[in-house]
Parts: sequence; C-alpha cells; structure tokens
Amino acid sequence: MPRYIWLAVIALVLIVLPFGLKGYTIYILSLAGANILSAVGLNLLMGYAGQVSIGQAAFLAIGGYTSALFMTKLGLEFWLAFPLAGIITGVTGLILFIPALRLSAIYLAIATLGFGAAVQQLIPLPYWSAIFGGHQGIKVPRPQIGGFVFDTDWELYYLTLVVVVALLIVSWNVARSYIGRAFIALRDKPAAAEALGINPTRYKAYAFVLSAFLTGIAGALQAHLVGHISPGEFGLGKSIEIFAMVILGGIGSLPGSILGAVFLTFLPHWLAQAKLLYTFFYGAALVLVIIFMPYGVWGFFVRLYYRFPAIQKLFPKGA
Repeated sequence: MPRYIWLAVIALVLIVLPFGLKGYTIYILSLAGANILSAVGLNLLMGYAGQVSIGQAAFLAIGGYTSALFMTKLGLEFWLAFPLAGIITGVTGLILFIPALRLSAIYLAIATLGFGAAVQQLIPLPYWSAIFGGHQGIKVPRPQIGGFVFDTDWELYYLTLVVVVALLIVSWNVARSYIGRAFIALRDKPAAAEALGINPTRYKAYAFVLSAFLTGIAGALQAHLVGHISPGEFGLGKSIEIFAMVILGGIGSLPGSILGAVFLTFLPHWLAQAKLLYTFFYGAALVLVIIFMPYGVWGFFVRLYYRFPAIQKLFPKGA
C-alpha cells in the first residue's frame, strides 16, 4: 500500500480517536502529545547528535512558566506567548551549551543534571514568589485564539494534535536533512565529519537549541493543558521519564520516541490503583528492552520487517 495512503489512514484515526472516549482519556492523549515533543527533542540531541542530557525537565519548566507568565503578567495573547516560550527556551539551551562545549559525554550529562536541579530549586525561592507563586505555583489560562477559548478536552486535544503534528514534520525533515546527517556524522565519526567540513560547535549548538525549543513548547503545552504549573512537576524524576521514553522507544528513532512517550504516559494511569506495580512495570520494561531490544521497540519492529518477507510485501519500502 502506498505510503500516502497509510499517512491518510493514520491522520483519520487521530482525528476520530476522541469519539467514544471519556474526557479523562482524551486529556491523557493530549498529555501524551506534549511528552512526544519532549522525547523527540531529547532524541534529536542524544540519539542523533550524541549529546547526553539528563536535565530536560528544566526546559519544560522554562517553557511552561514563560508562556504562563507572558499571558498572566504581560497580557500577551496565546498565539504570541506560546511560540515565544519555545524561542526563549531554545536561547536558554544555547546559553547552557556555551560553557558545556568542551565537556565530554559523561560530564555533559552531569552538567545538565545540575542545571535541571538548579532551575527546580530557584523557581520557588521567596525572592520572586510574587511572580512564580512559590511551591504552590500559578494558575495557567486556557489557550485562546481570536476570541475562541480552547476549554473542553476535545478542543485541547485538537489544538495539541495540530501543534504536535506540525513540529513532528519539522523534526522529521531536520533529521533527514543535511543537518540531521551532520548530527549523525559527528556522533559516529567526529574526526571524519570535521575533515568533511562539518563544524562540530555549530551543529552541536543546533542540536541543543532545537532540543530545548521542542521541550519548551512541550512544557508550555503541558502547562496550558493542566491549567496549573508548579516547580514540583519538574524534578529529576521527570527528566528520567523523558530519558526512559527515548531508550524504550529506540534511541536515534523519531517513531520510537512517539511509541515510548505514549506508552509511558498511559502506563501510570493504567496502573493508577497500584503505584507499586507501576514502579515495577516501569523498571521491568526498561530492563527487558535493554536486554532483549537494544535498539528499542521501534528497532525491534524494523528488524522484524527485514526478517519476514510477508511483512515487506504488506508494507513495501519506499511505497
């Protein structure tokens, strides 16, 4: 079946998916969309550019608070505050990248971990509690465009769907472009990449900015979906959760990021009545994937595709 038909089927499924679902399930689907952007952003940085970050929750916080404060304190419209949240978070990623430029992978991971912890500790300080609301956080207004308020779960879902699909298309094109190939070259063969004229500083900066931008948009989206934002939402656990989404789905694979984000978004809600079971399944899933699926769930599907001719006939490559 041609690829465009499969894309049309997926689009139709996403459009009609909310019909027949309860409001809470639609809300979780929207949260999954925000997590998809976070996972894709980290995967572009880590899976493609080879730069490890364990502080992505800080970018979520920056994006969420920026959009919320621009609307509540400065009176900006959502259509302006929302993209500005991503841009400011991207600039923050660039600022973080500059001092971390000469750090190796493990020290870069520690630096981003420290950055994430610092942001979470700085937000609730009493010096600016009037702005950030301290530990209690602040209320975030619903998105509004041209007088239309996205208030119901359905409306928020379709807004999320448009934002996520648009940014996934951008991310997919970046990953397949010269920039994406430069990321991979610097990750796998840095000396050879430099010999070919690829500037490592420039392209690593691109990766940091793009990752931070996508995560900042995800944070703003999450804040508007929830209707409230507080520093407790952006601890180390959230950074590890985003990291796990990438590992579970498949590092270096954007479709894998989508799978990992959706699964780990729904898992705690499936096991809401058994928190200990959630922790068990969360850890067990990661261990099993690392042992039996070193390339993630999506990598496992890709291997099945090339192993079985029947699957290749059903989904012809390049169709």
